[in-house]
Amino acid sequence: MWQALEANLRAASARAYVRIVGANRELSWLLWDVLLPFMGTTAYVYIYKTINAPPAFTGFVILGGAMTGYWLNMLWSMASQFYWERHTGNLEMFFVAPISVMSILLGMAVGGMFMTTIRSGLTIVLGMILFGVRFQIHSVAGLVLGFGMTMAALYGLGMMLSSLYLLYGREAWHLSNLLQEPIYLVSGFYFPVRALGLWLAAAAGAIPLTFGLDAMRQFLFGPAAMGWLNPWWEIVLLSGESVVFLWGAKLALDYMGRLARREGRLTLRWQ
Repeated sequence: MWQALEANLRAASARAYVRIVGANRELSWLLWDVLLPFMGTTAYVYIYKTINAPPAFTGFVILGGAMTGYWLNMLWSMASQFYWERHTGNLEMFFVAPISVMSILLGMAVGGMFMTTIRSGLTIVLGMILFGVRFQIHSVAGLVLGFGMTMAALYGLGMMLSSLYLLYGREAWHLSNLLQEPIYLVSGFYFPVRALGLWLAAAAGAIPLTFGLDAMRQFLFGPAAMGWLNPWWEIVLLSGESVVFLWGAKLALDYMGRLARREGRLTLRWQ
C-alpha cells in the first residue's frame, strides 16, 4: 500500500515538475502571458469607467481577468491533455505504467495551478498599480477556503473532461473552442453573476468558477460585491461539486481503462 502511494506521489510530482519548470524556462513567455490577456481585461475596465460604474466594478474585472487563466489552463492544459498526449505517443505509457492515471492528472493540475497562479498574481498587481484597485479582505479564512474549493472543483472537472475529450477524439478541439467564450459570460467573469437572473445563474453554477468568483468577491469587497448567494453556502456547493467531479473523473478513467483492456482502443469506433 505504502509503495503504491509513494509511486503515485512520485508520478504526480514528476508530471508537475514538467509544467512548473517548462513553463518558466523562458521568462519572455511570462511577460507575454501576462500582458496580452491583461490588455483584454483593460478594455472592460475602461467600459466601466466610461459609464461611471462604482469603483468596485474595476476590482471585479481585475479579479475576473486573473481567474480566466485558471479556466483556460483547465480547458486547454487539463481537459484536452490526453487528446494531445495520444498524438505525441505518451498516452500508452500513462496507461501501462504501474500507477493510477489520476496521479498523472493530479500532477498536471498542481503544475498548471502553480504556473497560472504566478501569471494571475501579476495580473492583480498590475491592476492595483495601474487602476488603483484596492481589496479589503473581510475574511481571510473564507477567501482561502473559497479559492481552494474553486480550484479543487475546477480541476476535478478538468480530470473528468480529459477522459471524455479522449473518448470523442478530434471533437476535443471544437469543444474547447465552443466552451471558451460562453463560460466568460455565464460565469460572471466581469460582472456580478446575479445580473443573469435566478435560473440562468443557477444553471451557470455547474461551472465551479461561478460560485467561486461570487464568493471571493464577497470576501474581498463585502456588500459592494452585490453577491448572489451567501459566500459560505457557495463554498459548501463548491465542496459538493469537487466530490462529484472527482468521482466522475474516477468513473470515466476506469471506463477508459476497461475499454483499452477489452477492445484495445481508447476512442469511439467511428474515430
